[in-house]
Amino acid sequence: MDFTVIASKTDIETGLDALCAADPRLLEVRRKAGSTPLRRQDPGFPGLAQIIVAQMVSKASAAAIWGRLADQTGGAAPARVAALTDLQCRAIGLSRAKETTLRAAANAVLSGALDPQDLCRVPAEEAIAAMVAIKGVGRWTAEVYLLFCAGHADIFPAGDVALQSAVAHALRLADRPTQKQLYALSEEWSPWRGVAARLFWAYYATEMRRADVIPA
Repeated sequence: MDFTVIASKTDIETGLDALCAADPRLLEVRRKAGSTPLRRQDPGFPGLAQIIVAQMVSKASAAAIWGRLADQTGGAAPARVAALTDLQCRAIGLSRAKETTLRAAANAVLSGALDPQDLCRVPAEEAIAAMVAIKGVGRWTAEVYLLFCAGHADIFPAGDVALQSAVAHALRLADRPTQKQLYALSEEWSPWRGVAARLFWAYYATEMRRADVIPA
């Protein structure tokens, strides 16, 4: 493992202090955001499955769907997820796309093509490449898994619309940055980009009153 791991609130505070020292604009962002959550999950297939469920839905909807999925599959055991029928998936509330993605991810784990624990030990780009090779898993899902399940300190999911909006609002940018522009901007916050992402999600929740769409 050759990366810094965010594992505690102390790590978050250390990262925030470093970020604010390097970029004084973030002092005001930190003040307005209030508490910046850790949001750590255990690594493994259930963590990945929960992030897939959370794609493009509100936090409340994701929690409800995840609860039904976990109940039906013993906490998202890969074999039981892979064996879900279409009828069961509809009852759980999964879209066809998420059903396909969850089944593909579960089968990848069962076949040994994907090791969710190993993803937490290898370099970020290697882990991302392994995840996006699964049909339906995009870079956002892979990056969020590395943030919250692996605890990578230097991951910034710049394709996240909430992050784009929060950064534009907090830094008073003329326009919401594109994914490419936000990736470039986030380089200023390395090696604590994972803490910066948490900070801007917290800012989005407190200042922009949209806590329901924050992932994970």
